[in-house]
Amino acid sequence: MTDQTPTGPPLALASSVTGVQIAMILCERGWLDAAPLAEPDAALEGWLCRAAELLGPHARDRTELDGLLSLVFRYDARAIMEDAQNQAVLAREGAREVVRELANRILAGGDVDSDRLKEIVEGLKAVLPYRSRAIFHPLRVALAGRAGQGELDRVILLLDSAARLSFTVAVKSTRQRTLEFCAALD
Repeated sequence: MTDQTPTGPPLALASSVTGVQIAMILCERGWLDAAPLAEPDAALEGWLCRAAELLGPHARDRTELDGLLSLVFRYDARAIMEDAQNQAVLAREGAREVVRELANRILAGGDVDSDRLKEIVEGLKAVLPYRSRAIFHPLRVALAGRAGQGELDRVILLLDSAARLSFTVAVKSTRQRTLEFCAALD
């Protein structure tokens, strides 16, 4: 059942997504065991609420929300490299240079939270002659697994905190994703 579309009730409004709705989707997908929900710990509860806060406003419906959550729980660098849209991003001038510099910065430090992501992006802008799309698209492909817009940055902000929690599948941290992606890139 882990590869099926969630069948739960539709979301009323994307901006009103709750941690409980996130938990329901995760349970349906097999990414979270329902047992911890009876007495969730503060870290899990906090992550579920943060996921609702970050992803809810970027999902028009439950299917889109499920798609964003999938990016947290499923990451395969080789499959990412086979996607035509991702290949197009990585074929652009400077994309590999951005990925290399991104990898150096991710591997040099700790968890990627909002402040750290801003710091990384500012650092990339300081040492590379690229801006905007030329930086963000390769960054999103490498860490979120697909090309896209700002909603993918929110996915990235959830990775390291999710990697520390006890989901039924291991969530790959930004560090693990970076190592896997660079290995698949070469």
